Amino acid sequence: MTVRMRAMVLERQSAPLEWREVERPRPGAGEIGLKVEACGVCRTDLHILDGELADPVLPLIPGMRSSGRSMRWVRV
Repeated sequence: MTVRMRAMVLERQSAPLEWREVERPRPGAGEIGLKVEACGVCRTDLHILDGELADPVLPLIPGMRSSGRSMRWVRV
């Protein structure tokens, strides 16, 4: 069963972000899943959004400074 999440996705530089449902990544060894409640966007992501960096990896879900709640208890 594929689990989905909502995210703002950048498909191409200088284009608007698109609201989408995407597959939720699964945590790997030593990682936990978070339900994000707030997220900040770093300046590097803004440079990508504005088309100021060459050859970014797209599609991109911007945001890296997140805070949230553990989705479930996991052994790390």
